[in-house]
Amino acid sequence: MDFRDYQTKSRKTAQYPPIGHPVIYPVLGLANEAGEVAGKVKKIFRDHQGVIDEDARQALAGELGDVLWYLAQVCTELDLSLDDVAEHNLAKLSDRLARGKIGGDGDTR
Repeated sequence: MDFRDYQTKSRKTAQYPPIGHPVIYPVLGLANEAGEVAGKVKKIFRDHQGVIDEDARQALAGELGDVLWYLAQVCTELDLSLDDVAEHNLAKLSDRLARGKIGGDGDTR
């Protein structure tokens, strides 16, 4: 499956309450789901000495799927193509790598 197909198909399940601008709900959901991924990783290190077994991998895959769903909805609400966002990100990172600026911080490095 490609991002365009995913973005189109996932939109059919996008049912969330109107709470002002339509981007608000999926942005909050994205932050929440990213936090759930971080929480699962934290517990892997706390409870399992950092060993990521198959159950943990599958649980993380499920949470990452939720992150992807919310990201797709944010893109749709902003009239952005997930494909275009991904391509732009790779171009930005490739440029940084070529200039020796892949490390460090700052949006314009």
